[in-house]
Amino acid sequence: MSKDLMEYIDIELILVYARYIIILMVKMMLMSAMTGFYRMKNKAFSNPEDIATLGKGEHVKKYLRTDQDVERIRRIHLNDLENIVPFAIIGFFYSISGPAYSTALLHYRLFLGARLFHTVAYFVPLPQPCRGLSWLVGYLVTFSMAYRLLVVSLAV
Repeated sequence: MSKDLMEYIDIELILVYARYIIILMVKMMLMSAMTGFYRMKNKAFSNPEDIATLGKGEHVKKYLRTDQDVERIRRIHLNDLENIVPFAIIGFFYSISGPAYSTALLHYRLFLGARLFHTVAYFVPLPQPCRGLSWLVGYLVTFSMAYRLLVVSLAV
């Protein structure tokens, strides 16, 4: 790595970014586990092979169904995938682009807070626009980091 590039990289900031990404990834993984938990709890499965452990015959086909609780958790998980993955990729490059530490930390905290609130707002459910606003905050944070990356890359 050239010395010029190393001047931009703040190891402490990368470690802070890593901490927030790990929290977000664990949260996203928990949504997957919660989907499975609610499938078992509510006996609502989407695949015929999943009900094989419950027995055979027509009486178990009633478990091959859509459940409102399972679908709500599943949609939270899908929304996490749509938002956390872009944040993770853009955030990594953002963290090595030389942003001010306080600005980067604000981005990371806002995104984490927005995703956690989005999950609560979706799960409870809280009335709109709670969920929509929390999604928008996270989206704008990611867009803000992407904008900085674009500006920095055009300046090089």
